[in-house]
Amino acid sequence: MIAAIAWAGSVTMVTASFLMATQWGPMLAVAGLLMLTTQSVKTRTHNLTALNIASILGFLYSIFGA
Repeated sequence: MIAAIAWAGSVTMVTASFLMATQWGPMLAVAGLLMLTTQSVKTRTHNLTALNIASILGFLYSIFGA
């Protein structure tokens, strides 16, 4: 199940990269990173989990704070 979520997150991140200039890009990036974070938590790659969380916060700032 985690593998399917991670693959969906990867596809979502690739899609988001082509839509960054629109309002959908950062929202898709947050969704993709949330999905990928489930994999990094399961595999105990704490540096990647921290990077994902920092990126999520950055994208949320760009959506709501800028």
